[in-house]
Amino acid sequence: MSQTLESDIDDLWQRYDAGDVDADTATADDTDVLDAFLDALEAGEVRAAEKDGDDVTSWVANEWVKRGILLNFGLRETHPREYGGVAYHDVLPLRETADLADRGTRNTPDGTAIRRGAYLGSDCIMMSPSFVNIGAYVGDGTLVDSCDTVGSCAQIGADVKLGANTLIGGVLEPVEDAPVVLEDGVSLGAGCRVTSGFRIGENTVVGENTLLTPRIPVYDLVAEEVLYGHLPSDRRAFTRMVESSIGDHDLFAGGAYKPAVVAMDIEEETLDATRREEALRE
Repeated sequence: MSQTLESDIDDLWQRYDAGDVDADTATADDTDVLDAFLDALEAGEVRAAEKDGDDVTSWVANEWVKRGILLNFGLRETHPREYGGVAYHDVLPLRETADLADRGTRNTPDGTAIRRGAYLGSDCIMMSPSFVNIGAYVGDGTLVDSCDTVGSCAQIGADVKLGANTLIGGVLEPVEDAPVVLEDGVSLGAGCRVTSGFRIGENTVVGENTLLTPRIPVYDLVAEEVLYGHLPSDRRAFTRMVESSIGDHDLFAGGAYKPAVVAMDIEEETLDATRREEALRE
């Protein structure tokens, strides 16, 4: 099914890129392709990025999927819509949620918005207010807490905890760039920001108010190296002014950036503090 859909999206993209079709000239068949593509995203049958190796750095973008998302903006008209008594204008409606209830996922009222083309797995919890954008993938058992935003094409694994007021950035353009990735078991403290295609490995715990972006260095005290753009698996990470707080470490010889992110071995007490409570998801 996905191969046929990929071919249809590629053909439609070539026509759009050549200027042969736009929002005014798109046919019913074109719209059917776009609708089938959004259905496939919502079912988790296609994803904006996939892992192509063992390391968190091995995630690669599915360019045709990102083009399909862009086509939904380029080939649709903006229409007036309403959500929660508030009028707005957009090319896409919000997503139907009946299928979420069928697999045990719940979202609280007054402000949980899931855009068309977003996937939420089984036993997820989405607190209000929060927003999941088109192309995002949220794995089974993940908590999206109050005031969280999950950006377009972001890939969130299973059993992830997003603390309140967390921003997961989206990377829709350019299409060849991998989006933000949080692998299984990641826990983010309140107020974290993860942007610009940054990737976090399995079971890593990030302290509150940490900014993770490829422009800020990660001082990995486990592997004794400076990293950009990703956090390895099984780390405890937090923001520090490294010269003043742990500047005596050999890794910081000759000066260090301020601020920076420091990654250390994860401890049992940290794991206990981020333990999932199964009662919430049964």
